[in-house]
Amino acid sequence: MSEQIPGNLHVSNDVLADLAGNAALGCYGIVGMAAPTLQDGIAKILPANRLRRGIVVTTTETGVHVDLYVVVEYGTNINTVSQNLIDNVTYVLTEYAEVPIDGVEVHVQGIKVRK
Repeated sequence: MSEQIPGNLHVSNDVLADLAGNAALGCYGIVGMAAPTLQDGIAKILPANRLRRGIVVTTTETGVHVDLYVVVEYGTNINTVSQNLIDNVTYVLTEYAEVPIDGVEVHVQGIKVRK
């Protein structure tokens, strides 16, 4: 059982986007994911089954680069929430998918009051 077999493991960018989306929704202050393009200047929160549409994963020579398009809860410190989100997504992708991270960028598309 401890014998290693040589080979390569390739993880799809869609799988990485799903992992990042689940990590993002677990962060305090994140209300939901938004589409990368704003329609009529309004950010629409994507349903939970379409999280990857709010995340763009690109592969670079040094690793993967992740762009997160989020809606933040009103009254929270956007800088603190963004840094927490970056740390959480970086941790999940390096621990679970074991991919090198080139960078994580957070794009706040809107602010929403929780009911």
